[in-house]
Amino acid sequence: MNMLVNYCKMRFYILISMSFILFILSLKFLLMNLVYFIEWEVVSLHSMSIVMTFLFDWMSLMFMSFVLLISSLVIFYSNQYMAEDFNINRFILLVLMFVMSMMMLIISPNLISILLGWDGLGLVSYCLVIYFQNIKSYNACMLTALSNRIGDVALLLAIAWMLNYGSWNYIFYLDMMKNNFEMMIIGGLVMLAAMTKSAQIPFSSWLPAAMAAPTPVSALVHSSTLVTAGVILLIRFNVFLNNSWKGQFLLLVSGLTMFMAGLGANFEFDLKKIIALSTLSQLGLMMSILSMGFYKLAFFHFLTHALFKSLLFMCAGSIIHNMKNAQDIRLMGGLNMSMPLTCSCFNIANLALCGVPFLAGFYSKDLILEMVMFSYVNVFSFFLFFFSTGLTVCYSFRLVYYSMTGDFNSRTLHFLNDAGWTMSFSISFLTVMAIIGGSMLSWLMFFNPAMICLPYHLKLLTLMVCMLGGFIGYLISHGNFFFINKSLVYYNFSFFFGCIYFMPMISTVGVASWPLSLGLYSYKIFDQGWSEYFGGQMLYNQLKNYSLYVQEFQNNNLKIYLLSYMLLVIILVVMMMFLN
Repeated sequence: MNMLVNYCKMRFYILISMSFILFILSLKFLLMNLVYFIEWEVVSLHSMSIVMTFLFDWMSLMFMSFVLLISSLVIFYSNQYMAEDFNINRFILLVLMFVMSMMMLIISPNLISILLGWDGLGLVSYCLVIYFQNIKSYNACMLTALSNRIGDVALLLAIAWMLNYGSWNYIFYLDMMKNNFEMMIIGGLVMLAAMTKSAQIPFSSWLPAAMAAPTPVSALVHSSTLVTAGVILLIRFNVFLNNSWKGQFLLLVSGLTMFMAGLGANFEFDLKKIIALSTLSQLGLMMSILSMGFYKLAFFHFLTHALFKSLLFMCAGSIIHNMKNAQDIRLMGGLNMSMPLTCSCFNIANLALCGVPFLAGFYSKDLILEMVMFSYVNVFSFFLFFFSTGLTVCYSFRLVYYSMTGDFNSRTLHFLNDAGWTMSFSISFLTVMAIIGGSMLSWLMFFNPAMICLPYHLKLLTLMVCMLGGFIGYLISHGNFFFINKSLVYYNFSFFFGCIYFMPMISTVGVASWPLSLGLYSYKIFDQGWSEYFGGQMLYNQLKNYSLYVQEFQNNNLKIYLLSYMLLVIILVVMMMFLN
């Protein structure tokens, strides 16, 4: 066991040291406005050479430092959370492979090397979602892998199309994307790939299903790696979204994703799925502000979201660990009395998610919503932005009400306490980052302080929407009102909104049922139909009948043996006579 502990700690120290070094480097690159291209000639054969190109700028370095910070804390946290797993070394190596694939994606200005990182994420996520090896995990990982294959195919098509230009380094062709029709097609394919990886409509169903993975994996996947790969790709390709139909289409899709995920989370009772749907909502927010051309704001929210979302998952993992793997929030209650540290950190992360002033989420979300009010958007997009913000606060307060207040609703003889110091250290470290991270990043990323001048009622609109959402969240969680609202009279209403517009059914049964039924029909017609009757089955029956006929002569009957012997002698005599 000590070997395993040291193994986790060693990885933790290495990754967190690399994280701090990369963060300091990113600040240098940001202040001096540096961009480094590093080219490595892998193979040179006659006139052909294979060159690997890496792009280092302040954005890629800062993002890598955040990925390494969160992954180091996740590995340290896993040391206790996965302590009973005999294959913990294999788990840590899978997490490290996951992080390496994300690094490859971040620093690649080339579509081929992006595909290496992209498919690395897909393959390792398959291994991690399937980790607990039960039927739920198998179904979830198949849905995740097959949904993401659509994006992989789109990326392969973009690679094939870029053969026309002589290089796969898309970074050289970004200016052409504004006007060139063929480059717009490449941009559209990249956007499709990003939509699948970041689970936008209609590919949203895999993200809640991927909660079958261990909780430390969820903390890493949903904060800074797998689901954010699509956002980081579109941040690199942000030029082709400006003032085009693709940007308007992405704004509509991401706005609907944000609204749908916020609505679905208010009808969900699984603790991890509620947090997963909040990730989906925040991804919609990042994509929508990115489609409006504010890629720096999207990146800013991207970093702050990574801090409080990984903290949310770690606190949820600690609660589930103490609840003996129960995830239903209706079985919780009064947890703040028995788990004060975990619940305090959980509440801080929830408030940061809601955008409460001076926490990490406030600096990015408030800025995004003010820029939306400042920009030219139609009333439908405006409604989606602000209503979804209200829904975020609504499900956050509902989650706190169910888990923290009242009496404990699970088994009576159930001892709860805060997690050990290993898990508590990771949670506490991320809590500090979730408090100071937003202000720190806003000071570092935006040199010139900008004042967004809005009328009084618009300036306070975000705060009012948040307060109203919190109040409605309290009301729908309250016992008497809850019984009226969620009684069986409104079951269809709850079912419709709770299952994300039937998207899980459409993505699984809706896609698979027709090909499967067609395959069964073809099997019955061809394999078990006329081809079988006139083919192998008829041959088998004829040979069987001949065998039975021959067997009649060989069932040890002396009379038949004598008759056959006499018949043979007669035939031989007749043949001798004819020959003479």
